[in-house]
Amino acid sequence: MRAIKWGWSYVAVYKWRLIFGLIVNTINIALMLVNPLLAGLIVQNVIEGAQYELLMQYLLIMIAVTAYRSVSRYLFAMLFESTSQKILFNLRRDVYHRLHIQNFTWFDKNRVGDLMSRMTGDLEAVRHFIAFVSYMVIEHVLLYIAAVIVMATISPPLTLAMLITTPVLLYAAVKQSKGVRPAFRNVREQFANLNSTCRENIGGNRVVKAFTKEAHETEKFTEVNEAFYSANMDAAHVRIKYFPVMETCAALLPWFLLLFGGLLTIYGHLELWQMVAFGGYLWMLDAPTRIFTWAVNDIQNAATSIDKIYEMMKQPIFIESGTGATAADDAPFAVEFKDVSFNYAPFETSELVLKKISFAVKKGWTVGIVGATGSGKTTLINLIARFYDTCKGEVFINGVDVREYALPELRGRIAYAMQDIFLYSDTVEGNIAFGVPNASMEDVYDAAKIADADGFIREMPEGYDTIVGERGVGLSGGQKQRISLARAIAVNPEILILDDVTSAVDMETEQRVQAALAEMKGKEKRATFIVAHRLSSVKDADLILVLSHGEIKERGTHATLMKKNGYYAKMYEEQNYGA
Repeated sequence: MRAIKWGWSYVAVYKWRLIFGLIVNTINIALMLVNPLLAGLIVQNVIEGAQYELLMQYLLIMIAVTAYRSVSRYLFAMLFESTSQKILFNLRRDVYHRLHIQNFTWFDKNRVGDLMSRMTGDLEAVRHFIAFVSYMVIEHVLLYIAAVIVMATISPPLTLAMLITTPVLLYAAVKQSKGVRPAFRNVREQFANLNSTCRENIGGNRVVKAFTKEAHETEKFTEVNEAFYSANMDAAHVRIKYFPVMETCAALLPWFLLLFGGLLTIYGHLELWQMVAFGGYLWMLDAPTRIFTWAVNDIQNAATSIDKIYEMMKQPIFIESGTGATAADDAPFAVEFKDVSFNYAPFETSELVLKKISFAVKKGWTVGIVGATGSGKTTLINLIARFYDTCKGEVFINGVDVREYALPELRGRIAYAMQDIFLYSDTVEGNIAFGVPNASMEDVYDAAKIADADGFIREMPEGYDTIVGERGVGLSGGQKQRISLARAIAVNPEILILDDVTSAVDMETEQRVQAALAEMKGKEKRATFIVAHRLSSVKDADLILVLSHGEIKERGTHATLMKKNGYYAKMYEEQNYGA
């Protein structure tokens, strides 16, 4: 019920448009009652009463009513359709906005396939309900009631006979609605599984081909496809289980009319024109009866979809924006960690990923973060921009706890070149200027030169206007890394975070990048974090943190760490830098 109430808040914005459409539709339904009555009058007054001059009047009225109904039906159908599109636009906008304000923890727990099914199939089911099902249900309910009222004024006994099937219809509808909703929910879940499987295989097609796993992936997809097929068949069985009941009830109506109407006419309780009028109104009972089962299915399908969308929209936002604190420009440290501990599952009893991390970074410093795979390097830098919140301890930027900043203000001070490189299907220039849409071409060129990307970009067919494929398909790993680095540099941030951004380039290119970063404009005010496996990337850093199992085991400059002859020194020797 909460989901329905939430969904209604979007519909209520356009309630007057819908009310107007329903009024037009109600007039249309009222006019449907005219032609059968006129047909009866033709029998009574023209055929039996020999008033032939009335025939043309009756026919003109019938034509006028039909023409008006055709135009009005088009108008209110378009009104409902346009309104449903407006509601869908607002819903999709808010759902998409909700995706953007969620944090990494939420995305870690939700599959892309599930989210895509909400944005497509579920939203479309809601739109279909508003655009078509809603007014069709109202129309047929009103049609049924109006027909019963008019028929009762003509012959109450015959009308009562025609309503014998109504209790059966209501019973079947209740039973069907109880069974079809969970079936539709299962269909939606299996559709999400299908989406996820397709996305993974399309996105990972190179891995599949490299390991010749086409047959295996096809078999895996077949299993998911069969599950989706089975869910649809189960839903179909529930959906059409009561269809024969509805069809039988509808098919019996003409028989009841002929049987009971014929007997009443034979015994003089019903005139011929009344029998003809009843025949004209019969379809007004027949059509709602036949559409009943489809209406129940569509209503439950829409209700299931709005439930799924509501569940997603009401999931908690783990990272709430702060009240909007102002940074202290005279703060002694650009970034400071105080006794920070972190766990990806803070409400579960599992080992901490980071344990009591404390360090301080002055403006203008470069900080190197090294350690074995899984030691917590990327996790540590993710806390700076509040991609995750600490379990214990505080992170400060310019003397202010990061939780007090408004998120746009906080993240506007930071630029990332992430380990997981993502390039948009856009021009090279568009990718580099992603964080600064109004950046000049000179700024783009300068950022590319610092990242040592300018040379290979200019060799491309259209230079900076070259469209890179989805996720950078067609570029080498080193080229993608350098474009990603240029994108971060172009922002000219207060805090620059480079997460293993030179792992795919050769030593010579890495040295050029490091030299350019050292000379970069504004370096005296910027704190730079470099996460690296190659110690050459952090050799000249002002502070090097050596992580192991989520703890800082060593810290200091390259020279001091070499003197300790600990983990860093051994790693350096293994990489043959100190030989």
